[in-house]
Amino acid sequence: MLSIPDLIKKKRDGNALSDEDIQFFLQAVVEENIQEAQTGAMLMAIFMKGMVATETMALTKAMKLSGEVLSWPKEWAGLVVDKHSTGGVGDKVSLVLAPALAACGLKVPMISGRGLCHTGGTLDKLESIPGFNVGQPLPKLRSILAEVGCVMVGQTVSLVPADRILYALRDATSTVESLPLITGSIISKKAAESLNSLVLDVKFGRSAICKDLASAKALGESLVTAGNNLGMNTRAVFTHMSNPIGRCIGNSVEVIESLETLKGKGPSDLMELVSTLGGVLLVMTGKVSSLSEGGRLITESVTGGAALAKFQAMMVAQGVSNENAQSLCSAQADYHSILRRADHQTELRTHTQGVVMEIDGLVLAEVLHQLGAGRTNAGEPINHSVGAELLVSLGESVNKGRPWLRIHFESPALTPDQTSRLEGALTLGGSGDKPVRGSLIEEMIPPM
Repeated sequence: MLSIPDLIKKKRDGNALSDEDIQFFLQAVVEENIQEAQTGAMLMAIFMKGMVATETMALTKAMKLSGEVLSWPKEWAGLVVDKHSTGGVGDKVSLVLAPALAACGLKVPMISGRGLCHTGGTLDKLESIPGFNVGQPLPKLRSILAEVGCVMVGQTVSLVPADRILYALRDATSTVESLPLITGSIISKKAAESLNSLVLDVKFGRSAICKDLASAKALGESLVTAGNNLGMNTRAVFTHMSNPIGRCIGNSVEVIESLETLKGKGPSDLMELVSTLGGVLLVMTGKVSSLSEGGRLITESVTGGAALAKFQAMMVAQGVSNENAQSLCSAQADYHSILRRADHQTELRTHTQGVVMEIDGLVLAEVLHQLGAGRTNAGEPINHSVGAELLVSLGESVNKGRPWLRIHFESPALTPDQTSRLEGALTLGGSGDKPVRGSLIEEMIPPM
């Protein structure tokens, strides 16, 4: 007869849990037949002792089957895709990529998350648009997907309930970084979407969960293996995450930058990620035969306006008024007539002249978090208007006194310590220096 204390002890002592052990544990979690302290103890045992590949696979599969698994019409076979990012600063890729993929004929049921600590959340960004409802019931989700081709929602109560419970406790028990727990959380949700193809943007660098390429590759290989074993064609792309992506960090300002990108006026680093990740999915679904062709089609869907039209249709389908959606997507949009603007803005200026070598995205995100742009605990409210705009680019020569950062804030104001930290986030070099970052894409791994 299985018992929770025996299972905790088994993993605590470094032994592998059987499929039956894992199913018993997760069933107890979902049915609340377990003390929260026991769940936390098991998470810590997994964190400390790890899991072999068969355990990780069993955990991921059992989490997927802990709730409802979505199903799609037969005519969508091979076309249902999604993308997942392991989190970064200024990462608004999903807001551009999902409608671009829809414009290329794919179906994108993007079930996203909220920001926690310094990383931003797709749902929080979308909710800065008045009326945008990320809580669509499953029948409505299917109808939006049929009509528009993309939908961006939060995790439902019935979808992977085991993950919803464990995710909150992982943060409370300092077990977030556990590779098998990360794998189970990400892949179980994507598998419950019944995807045909999944591309993973695994980030590494100072502003990412993985600080170096080696740890990112270990995570990426675990995610790809689990995804493919659950029947999803899965690929990982490893991308740099130290400097912010694009020029804006924060919820409403990132929506503005995403809309500008969908109008063909986006920053090159953001478009590199969008076209690469989208190109990979177009190859995986057989829409194109090469990454270059796939990237070209994604770029054309953005520059030609098809992706913008999909984003506008998705906004309306998810509760935004026709008038607001049309206004936001117009060529000369007055964004702040619809999106909330912070009460105050202040600019930081350079103390010397030089070449912009680096902008520490982690510092910017942490200060913005303190100003109200993010949350420390799940469920906390955030201020969508708090954010920052970069006024300089990597490699740009700047004179002393040049404005380089604009902070949007309300209350409280910047403290002297926060101002000092922000000033230290900018690294300037000499006239002959060049920043090291070129392409954000480091390498890829194909499906296993």
